[in-house]
Amino acid sequence: MVTAEFLITSLIVVASPGTGVLYTVATGLSRGPRASAIAAFGSTIGIVPHMAAAILGLAALLHTSAVAFQLFKYLGVAYLLYMAWKTLGERGPLSVDSDVGAPSALQMTVTGVLINILNPKLSIFFLAFLPQFVSADDAHPLGRMIELSGIFMLMTFVVFVIYGLFAAWLRDHVITRPQVMTWLRRSFAAAFVALGAKLATAER
Repeated sequence: MVTAEFLITSLIVVASPGTGVLYTVATGLSRGPRASAIAAFGSTIGIVPHMAAAILGLAALLHTSAVAFQLFKYLGVAYLLYMAWKTLGERGPLSVDSDVGAPSALQMTVTGVLINILNPKLSIFFLAFLPQFVSADDAHPLGRMIELSGIFMLMTFVVFVIYGLFAAWLRDHVITRPQVMTWLRRSFAAAFVALGAKLATAER
């Protein structure tokens, strides 16, 4: 049985603003509800490899290997800085143009996946998080962890979609105001840089 402690803890983790939330909100503001749902889907899919690594025990490699951890960490930092740079421009997550240069659903999904898949702290988090909710005498611990992972992913997607839909609801109030869009681009770019800095200083 799924415990209330697991649901509450998961909700707190999922609802805490991070790279996935930031990307989903930016997409909702710039391209509306459908695009925000696609961004939420991509960001959710991006946590699958981390959950799989935790379930299979591969996350221990990142915890014990300084080289592997540093490699993934700085790839993640570089990508977040790239997102910050794109956000400041006209073709980033906060671009509101509807011409042929607009990102496709696949491109938005891939961006969401990469944002989360390049964060090595997620693997270590799930390695420490999931086993806490699996009883030592559980007859099928692997199945239990897969079940909990599925619930966590569903919660992630639902919460991210809510964030995105709220941002899309605000869309008409901001995209027609150039000064507001400029402020938003700078704020979101700064947030991506801040998250990149936080990841850069992360330890195993």
